[in-house]
Amino acid sequence: MSLRTRLLILVIAAMLVPAILVGLRFMQNRSSEVDAALANLAASADNIASDLDEKIQGTAQLHYGLARARDLDTRDKAACSAFLSDVREEYPQFTGILTIDPDGSLFCDSLRTDRKLDLRDRAYFKQALVSRNVVLEPVFGRLTGLSVLQIAYPVRSDAGALKLILLASFNLRKFAEHHHKRLLGEKDILLIDGNGTVLVAPLGGGWTGPVGASIAGSDLFRFATAPDRKMFQEVTDREGRTQVWAAARSPSTRDAGLTILVGRSKDGLVAAANRRLYEDVAMLAVASLLLLAAVWILATVSVGRQVGRLAAMAKTLGRGDLGARIPPPHPGGELGGLMRLLNDTAESLQQQRAAIADLNQKLSQSQKMEAMGQLTGGVAHDFNNLLTVILGNSEHLADRLAGNKELHRIANDIATAAERGSDLTRSLLAFARKQPLRPRDIDIAGKIHEMEQLLRRTLGGQIECAVTLEPDVWLTSIDPGQLATALLNLVLNARDVMPLGGKLTIEVRNISLGESDLDVNGEPRPGDYVMVAVTDTGSGMTAEVASRAFEPFFTTKEVGKGTGLGLSMVYGFVRQSGGLVQMQSEPGQGSVVRLFFPRLATPQNEHPAPAERIVTHEGSETILVVEDDDMVRAYVENELKILGYRVIAASNGPAALDLLRQRGDIDLLFTDVVMPGGMFGPELARQATQLRPGLKVLFTSGYTQDPVKTPDGVDARILTKPFKRQDLAAMLRSALSATR
Repeated sequence: MSLRTRLLILVIAAMLVPAILVGLRFMQNRSSEVDAALANLAASADNIASDLDEKIQGTAQLHYGLARARDLDTRDKAACSAFLSDVREEYPQFTGILTIDPDGSLFCDSLRTDRKLDLRDRAYFKQALVSRNVVLEPVFGRLTGLSVLQIAYPVRSDAGALKLILLASFNLRKFAEHHHKRLLGEKDILLIDGNGTVLVAPLGGGWTGPVGASIAGSDLFRFATAPDRKMFQEVTDREGRTQVWAAARSPSTRDAGLTILVGRSKDGLVAAANRRLYEDVAMLAVASLLLLAAVWILATVSVGRQVGRLAAMAKTLGRGDLGARIPPPHPGGELGGLMRLLNDTAESLQQQRAAIADLNQKLSQSQKMEAMGQLTGGVAHDFNNLLTVILGNSEHLADRLAGNKELHRIANDIATAAERGSDLTRSLLAFARKQPLRPRDIDIAGKIHEMEQLLRRTLGGQIECAVTLEPDVWLTSIDPGQLATALLNLVLNARDVMPLGGKLTIEVRNISLGESDLDVNGEPRPGDYVMVAVTDTGSGMTAEVASRAFEPFFTTKEVGKGTGLGLSMVYGFVRQSGGLVQMQSEPGQGSVVRLFFPRLATPQNEHPAPAERIVTHEGSETILVVEDDDMVRAYVENELKILGYRVIAASNGPAALDLLRQRGDIDLLFTDVVMPGGMFGPELARQATQLRPGLKVLFTSGYTQDPVKTPDGVDARILTKPFKRQDLAAMLRSALSATR
């Protein structure tokens, strides 16, 4: 073999590794572009489902409004149909809006067909009979024959009896056409129900099945309905055309029996990526030819083996296996350096992938806990308004029925149930971090020492209890009552997982946390804290159970033996106090829950102000009550009159200001904190005291996320809902007796 041939072979061998690496990069780029196109396909399906969820929520709001409309509270079928026709003209996305009597017969509809229909066989009607929420069902409308999503809402009386069912037929065809235009016609949209019936067929020419046909039994239907389905599914039709489909992952539409699929031809999906790959390969080929023509380098025969190792490593990395490494020995020089670089790069990428996955999991957990907090806080606020009326009126009934033992007992049972409901809402507000706290500067170690005997009695004799209290524990500013409740919750949970006995350890000590110390949501919160750790030797938890342990209403106990609010209340109290929570648990190894409360920056006040003495006798002053909830306002008016006060009532801030401008005998403003109409309680108090400088103010609220910020110069107190008559009387006298 000639020297030129040998040199040429060596040059080609030297170029092999870079060419392979570049080619793999091109393939990776193509794979990334294809993955991006597939991700865009899935995102399109999820976006359509999200838009449909918003439309459903909007329809639910419309139903709530229509349920309170006087025009529907009539047996005049023509008037009712005319009203619904006017409503439907404002909402063209619906093919029709109608009402159904409790016996299943159509009463009135927006199309004014005057037809008689028996809708008892419809699934949405059967579900609405036993539900209090919106019910969904995808069907073909009997009046219009169009594919619609039936959105039904049961309208019930105050006693819970079904009055009628409101039904809005959302036009799925028009909805799909809108999104087809938004996607520029590049993707096909297919809507099917749970039985595989095609509700909306793709507008493109590639789909051959008609609307109303069934695809049950097909690969596409099995993909769409599989509980653990793949991200994508390729389907080849009779003409050999391959379509790639993605299904929306919305649980709400799936539970309603509606599946949204978005597809695109496979050729169109990979065309751009293939074109880019061909261009890159062509450029690489031209560069390689130029290099071969210009470079003649002498190399050793051993280069081929080392290049083979590099090539094998590169291929492995190209397949996504970041755990691959080139084993030693590594040759000296550039090839050995390249092998070590590849190993280091693979290790770095592997660490980055693990870090990204961990961050995604922590972000998802944090968002989930925050969303649950918002939901539970809002529900608890509304419950407190209802409980105020129930507790107050049951107290009033108990007074009136004192001579009838049976009815007096029933009234007391109602009050007891309302107080238990109040405890439940306090737990919800604790999780949502919206409960009103009464923080004090306390020594946690001393507080737990006072509780030690109570905790031992709670555990029982079969469980050993050890308490370790570090001397000179830092002071913290927290609510002592909530601390006691949180600690009892942890002790009770530990007792329940040690039915045959075990050991519980409570430890209190000072600790400083750094950036690497994370809470249950994966968030670092460095600083100085007082740690309270509760450790048990019980059955422990799996990682899946531990990740959900702080969710409200999540419990592993049997039905009736736990509400699932214990740990969520602890979590909310600690977070609201500015601290953080950590938990470690393994099956069979027990659990440890650590609560961290921030160190108090300022020394404790050695001479705290004496508690204000509350007087609870009746009065005769004039009180202006401002409350937007009709039932709460009526209850407060009645209680104040019983206590001897003269009462003036208003439903919002502007109305209250009008009364303050007109009347001259108002001694105290009793107002809710949060009210509709753009004016909250603090702003009303500010303007009211400007109109009447001597006016006293008392706030009331279902919850307060932060303390009420009273305007300058206004001495105001707050009464938390629900409240008893004696609490109301005491706070009124305290407010009226206060000196400015």
